[in-house]
Amino acid sequence: MAQQSGGQPAIVLKEGTERTTGREARRINILVARIIAEALKTTLGPKGMDKMLVDSIGDAVITNDGATILKKMDIEHPVGKMMVDIAKTQEDEAGDGTTTAVVITGELLKCAEDLLEQDVHPTIIASGYRLAAEKAKKILDDMSHEISIEDIDSLKNVAVMAMTGKVAEKVKNDLSELIVKAVETIAEEDNGKVIIDVDNIKIEKKEGGSIKDTELIQGVVIDKERVHPGMPTKISNAKIALLNAPIEIEKTEVNAKINITDPSQLQAFINEEERMIKTMVEQIKESGATVLFCQKGIDDLAQHYLAKEGIFAVRRVKKGDIEKLSRATGATIVTNLEDISEKDLGYAGIVKEMKIGDDGMVFTKECKKPKAVTILVRGGTKHIVDEIERVIDDSLGVVISAIRYRKVIAGAGASEVETARGIREYAKSIGGREQLAIEAFADALEVIPRALAENAGLDPIDTLVELRTKHEENRDIGYNVMTKRLENVIESGLITPTNVKIQAIDSASEVAVMILRIDDVIAASSLGKGGA
Repeated sequence: MAQQSGGQPAIVLKEGTERTTGREARRINILVARIIAEALKTTLGPKGMDKMLVDSIGDAVITNDGATILKKMDIEHPVGKMMVDIAKTQEDEAGDGTTTAVVITGELLKCAEDLLEQDVHPTIIASGYRLAAEKAKKILDDMSHEISIEDIDSLKNVAVMAMTGKVAEKVKNDLSELIVKAVETIAEEDNGKVIIDVDNIKIEKKEGGSIKDTELIQGVVIDKERVHPGMPTKISNAKIALLNAPIEIEKTEVNAKINITDPSQLQAFINEEERMIKTMVEQIKESGATVLFCQKGIDDLAQHYLAKEGIFAVRRVKKGDIEKLSRATGATIVTNLEDISEKDLGYAGIVKEMKIGDDGMVFTKECKKPKAVTILVRGGTKHIVDEIERVIDDSLGVVISAIRYRKVIAGAGASEVETARGIREYAKSIGGREQLAIEAFADALEVIPRALAENAGLDPIDTLVELRTKHEENRDIGYNVMTKRLENVIESGLITPTNVKIQAIDSASEVAVMILRIDDVIAASSLGKGGA
């Protein structure tokens, strides 16, 4: 790109560099964000539709989970990638609400575009949006209801809300019970605070059966089989040893050559190897262990001796699974076989190998106060099993969010309508052009109840007008699209963690402001890391 200066061209950018500036740059950026938001809008709510995403080799994913849809879409435009980041942040921070966050971002930019047409400067819109977002968070916090880990029914409702409209809907009550039980089991208290590590809930998938066969195991399920057919398939009152060392003769680290001059020396060498293996097995037996989970390999000869002793053994267990077994059974992970003793052993009521579908799996069940559990997901096809896993993942996220932040809020569009109402009142006290931006923010939030109604085949304008009228009397009124009537959704159990809504507004407003502030897009071949 060249600029004329006193008759001489000044070369600023390389030939062929693309550059879009001013209104055109904003128009394209806003358009990209709106296209992505529109694509996700139809998946919102209990009556939302699914998307089928097909990759280059024909593999398909069928889902209405916002984060998954954006992750699987091959988005090229940088603003599109920012929308993907919104979904990822929302998923990581709140566990659910990805579609809500993206749809609100698209609507904030649509409303901003109308203001830009009226010659309202982008910095004024950005300032108004920031003020509105802060006010929105205060309103959401104010209309929240307290919750604790003891409020089992409320936590189940939170889980059900995350499942509604998805493939798991017909078994949502069973699954919600299972999810709350799983979270309750692994929760720990530390200085009055509830600590929950979702990594301690293992999700294991197996095709076959139906969604109803999905179950919670009070222990750990490992997708492995016992190492030797001569071993028992079931051990009751199992004493479990966890070993992070191989039960085999390790090769020397340096290249060593052994010279054997006659057959008796060879036999002596073999006998010594056998004796060492036998000693290792003896050490395991003497500790009192009846079940062994080994992170490394188990020699064929060792397998034979373990089977002879009636010890159930599994080899090459993943590090994560060994750690979960430790938390579930109370066993200590031993790294040196010579140190193993009875105090290192854990306990499980039952350890058994079972055929699930075509594969054998090892179940460690009936652990005493396990701090790691497994949800075994079943379903008729791979697509169903994968989608159930995503549903469970979202539901776990919202239940943990509700417990961690101890606040829930009315769903079904109630919180957005109430927040929009409060922001409009607040806008009157601000005045000036920023007032227009704050009112636009309120309008943007109402895209959620409008989309919920639209996806249910209802008139979005009539629904919104009814909701606004009812909110003059009660801020917890939402539109239950399943019953097609307005109701107090806190009493109906249509609730969601406050953190989900706050995070959605936070992310949406920040990204909308960032996009609005861009007035120049330069397609450069590479970007340097330095700065002025």
